[in-house]
Amino acid sequence: MSLAPISVATLAGMKAKGERIASLTCYDASFARLLDTAGVDLMLVGDSLGMVLQGHRTTVPVTLEQMVYHAACVSRGRERALLVVDLPFLACATPERAIDAAGRLMQEGGAEVVKLEGGAPMLETVRRLTEQGVPVCAHLGLLPQSVHRIGGYRFQGRDHASAEAIRHDAIAMQEAGASLLVLECVPAALASEIALTLTIPVIGIGAGAGCDGQVLVLYDMLGLNPGRPPSFSRNFMNGQGSVTDALAAYVRAVKAREFPGHDETPY
Repeated sequence: MSLAPISVATLAGMKAKGERIASLTCYDASFARLLDTAGVDLMLVGDSLGMVLQGHRTTVPVTLEQMVYHAACVSRGRERALLVVDLPFLACATPERAIDAAGRLMQEGGAEVVKLEGGAPMLETVRRLTEQGVPVCAHLGLLPQSVHRIGGYRFQGRDHASAEAIRHDAIAMQEAGASLLVLECVPAALASEIALTLTIPVIGIGAGAGCDGQVLVLYDMLGLNPGRPPSFSRNFMNGQGSVTDALAAYVRAVKAREFPGHDETPY
């Protein structure tokens, strides 16, 4: 494993070589050090912290101040992995608000890439951010910040019309300047097709093994979820003697294309 810091260009090179990208969420400095040691390529400071750390039912209550705080914690702990940070609920209500929020995440939080949810309505925001020198990770499929609108955490793109919309938005996001794309809870065949079509890396969560990389919520893959775990996740603590071993097992499984397997691919 190279100890050189990973950049967006590094991930693009990994995609070109067919090397899978191992990603995990991270919320603090101690875990950031462990993830770096395990060889995780991308750390995502996700607004999922609202659920796994704060105990909320959704990500909606998470504020920009909280995202800046946790991003800074992770930034101080990691040295190698690319640091991607979520723009929280309504931070992208206008391109101007998104630019201001991204500036804070990068200047105060140490973010190297900002992630935003949404398709066509977010295209102008992606263009404006990239024009200002902000690398963007787009997020399509299941959009957790829109859970109240869509009525729950459901797989997306299972009918022809919605699959076409996701496919179209993915191409449009790349054309608008996005450097990365996360696909969440979409059929494996659709995700694989999009990953093959795009030149930017596509990171999947609940999107099958055909993506260029995988991401999971850290607490889920360590078995720290007291409720029912997501159907697409795996408890990597099983059979491992330490958290460090579990993290390394996850990285190996992603790199070897052993995760996700059939059991972690619902659609």
